[in-house]
Amino acid sequence: MLTSNLSAEEQREFAKTLTTFLSQYRHLSDSSIIEFFTEDLWQTLPPSWQPVLQDLTYPQIADLLLDAKHGDRRYPSMWPLSLLAFRATAHALAFPREGSRERGGVAGSLMPAEFLENHSQSSLLGHIFRKHVKPKKQHEIRELGTLVKQLCDQTGCSRVVDVGSGQGHLTRFLSFGLGLSVTAIEADSTLVAMASRFDRQLVWALEKEQQKKNCPSSLLPASKSAPHHMTGWVNPKASWEAFIKQLKTTDSVSIAPLTPSGPSKKRLRGSKHLVQTSSDSDVHPTNVTSQLQVSKNESEKISCENSHVEGVHPEENCQPDYPDFILTGLHACGDLSTTLLRHFVNCPHVRGITSVACCYMKITTKENPAPPGLIECPSPPAPSQESLPSQFGYPMSSWVQGFPGHQLSYKAREGACHAVEHYVRRLREENELLRIHCYRAMLETVIRDTRPDLRRAGVQTIKKAHFLPFTEYARLGLARVGLPPGLPLDSERVEAMLRQQVRVVVYFSLTLLLAPVVETLVLLDRMIYLQENGVDSQLVALFNPNFSPRNIVLVALKDPG
Repeated sequence: MLTSNLSAEEQREFAKTLTTFLSQYRHLSDSSIIEFFTEDLWQTLPPSWQPVLQDLTYPQIADLLLDAKHGDRRYPSMWPLSLLAFRATAHALAFPREGSRERGGVAGSLMPAEFLENHSQSSLLGHIFRKHVKPKKQHEIRELGTLVKQLCDQTGCSRVVDVGSGQGHLTRFLSFGLGLSVTAIEADSTLVAMASRFDRQLVWALEKEQQKKNCPSSLLPASKSAPHHMTGWVNPKASWEAFIKQLKTTDSVSIAPLTPSGPSKKRLRGSKHLVQTSSDSDVHPTNVTSQLQVSKNESEKISCENSHVEGVHPEENCQPDYPDFILTGLHACGDLSTTLLRHFVNCPHVRGITSVACCYMKITTKENPAPPGLIECPSPPAPSQESLPSQFGYPMSSWVQGFPGHQLSYKAREGACHAVEHYVRRLREENELLRIHCYRAMLETVIRDTRPDLRRAGVQTIKKAHFLPFTEYARLGLARVGLPPGLPLDSERVEAMLRQQVRVVVYFSLTLLLAPVVETLVLLDRMIYLQENGVDSQLVALFNPNFSPRNIVLVALKDPG
């Protein structure tokens, strides 16, 4: 298991083991399921695997291949040792996606305990933080927000910078719920405007509740706790100095004055009235931060917390240049997560970081410096803006960079973003959605018959495709790639391919088995990068994976000074 208890040498050896295993099965991780028929992918499997896999039922695929914890494995036939070794090794090398106890606490339930009474409302999150927020995000902001608060307490910082803040759901919880001073930066100005509007709605709701219940005005946040929303794109090629300058100068959107209407101007502390802390969490943030050794002069911490000038953050009295802060990013996409880690390492003002990554396929690599979906700078950088030499999102560490011939393809990194738990659930339910991969692979044969040069063409999602006969699916799909929708189909060939649907699902499941291994390597590379720069870190499965597939957070703290 990957924790801060792994020595530097153990981390490096683990990375070597992961790359060796993945290189052995690269033909699986690099393949695309839509080419199942055109590239005859079934025949690329070892001959001894094919007969034992092709007749599995969907629930058997889930139990015998994908579910590492399934205890009652009953094999319909004798499996070859090479297949058993592949499955066992893939499960053993992947970072555990759940804690020591199943998050949720209720046997047979896929959702956290906080949603058992009401599937759309967390019982542990105050109602004002649930508005406009889907259950998945409610779960995430409560868990991550609590962890960020623990890092703030550990370091003596009360300031947080939330990068890629979107509509500001995490920002609001940190600011209004936990009493932290938050700067939120988001590239999409529309989302920034929405975040500001939601802030105003939250304050209005609090004022209305105060009037209705005659609550003390301490329930309302003072201006000091109001989040500061910024519109800005974080350039992965810019220096940390440019990042700090951006935080100082970027156009911002602030909500109306938040001073309570009553005589008291105490800021909202929030935890008693607005949020409850889970008492049965298997990975409590306190346990995480206590394992990351950080020392700080206690008298300095007290002086920072107690010194207060109206309208000025406490840290600004201790750090006249720029206050120390905790950096966080909830599902920061592609290179944004790696950029934040580099700023954490290099910027003296960043004391800690919580990084929850996503969209690994959008990470830049030496082999693919401009992957599909990469977000480019919306405007040319200023001539005076400092720029760093080309740095790629993977690998980050010098150790992994030194592996001869190693690379993670776009397809392998895209596969690492798939939700294994969701697919296992579909298999056990024998969900009709399972036929979509077969349909798309069949459509690829039709496309290439007409246009051999048109490979892996993007076909936008066809609504309720699993309810359609393939002829109708093909008609809609052909039109979306610019081909005549009425192209003739060979009915016998169509039927023959449909009969191979189980094989398609099996093959995809084999590639999916590698997804957590690829994710583990990407995150381990980041841990090694931090270790190479003198910082210990820890990976924590913070969210319920059935709710939030990208559920692993990288946590790190720096010594002051």
